[in-house]
Order: sequence, then C-alpha cells, then structure tokens
Amino acid sequence: MVKVLKVEDLDCAHCAAKIEDAIKNLDGVNSATVSFLAQKITVEVDDDKVDTVLKEIVKTAEKIEPDCTVVI
Repeated sequence: MVKVLKVEDLDCAHCAAKIEDAIKNLDGVNSATVSFLAQKITVEVDDDKVDTVLKEIVKTAEKIEPDCTVVI
C-alpha cells in the first residue's frame, strides 16, 4: 500500500535525506521517498503493517528532526 504523508517545518534537504534513510530501514517499509521541496513522504508499506509503520514513521522523523511534524 502506498501512502503519502505531509511534513510540516522540514528545514533542509539534508534532514529529509536522513529521515528517508531511517524510514527505509523500518520493518514493513518496501520503499520510501522524502521530498524536501514538496514537504511530503511517500512510502510503500506492507498492507498488514500499515498502522504500526505509520506510527513508527512519525516517531522516526520527529526523533531525527524535532522541529518537523508528520501529518497522517
């Protein structure tokens, strides 16, 4: 399942790349792209793990960049 999440207050492309790398390593994530310019995360996750993975994405992004907010 592909989900597109809005990111608010993402400060730089470097932070977006760090978040993208971390999300790609989460269990249940098949692919992920974080766009600094569009302020969006596009992620493909296993259908049976969607809720768990989305919560982990929020935690991961906010841990790496505390000023940003991921909107599910």
